[in-house]
Amino acid sequence: MKKIISMMLLAVLFATTSPLKAQWVVTDPTNLAQSIVNSAQEIVQTSSTASNMINNFKEVQKVYNQGKEYYDKLKAVNNLVKDARKVQQTVLMVGDISEIYVTNFGKMLNDKNFSSKELTSIAFGYSKLLNESSNLLKDLKQIINASSMSMNDKERMDIIDQVYKEVSEYHKLVRYYTNKNISVSYLRAKKKGDAQNVLQLYGTSNQKYW
Repeated sequence: MKKIISMMLLAVLFATTSPLKAQWVVTDPTNLAQSIVNSAQEIVQTSSTASNMINNFKEVQKVYNQGKEYYDKLKAVNNLVKDARKVQQTVLMVGDISEIYVTNFGKMLNDKNFSSKELTSIAFGYSKLLNESSNLLKDLKQIINASSMSMNDKERMDIIDQVYKEVSEYHKLVRYYTNKNISVSYLRAKKKGDAQNVLQLYGTSNQKYW
């Protein structure tokens, strides 16, 4: 998928902007977007090959930390044309899914209300959701393949809109998944009279993703 997102963003930009008005930003978001996609795919790959759950997450965290610089830079790009911005937001949501995964699962590893078997299952769930959402980005390559030369603006935007919609659903699902897992811990802790420790670990709903 090398350079697909870069080429696609440029294609959308120049397909919807006149030559006199077309301007690009100093920080090229196309390369940043590709870096986020690569990081997401590497996290998924690491999740499936690590020898055990804790070593697995350490490697996942390392990959995420290496890619976070690109994620933060892309979030700062704010002067894209409308169509390219929707693509940017789609890629950002994939980056955000990996951030939700790393941030919250790192806390779950220190949560005594989950067993090792449960943590392994939770990690698998996060990896599955990240894999599904990052795979959707491949659909955007339809915009620049040979057959897309005959696409009109509506057809092109329909593809962008559909991918954006589906990734948005996965983004919401990851938040819901996180919420439910933390809720299980909270209910178990409450039965033991230890609910306050769970709240301190994860923070309030306004502070965190759940």
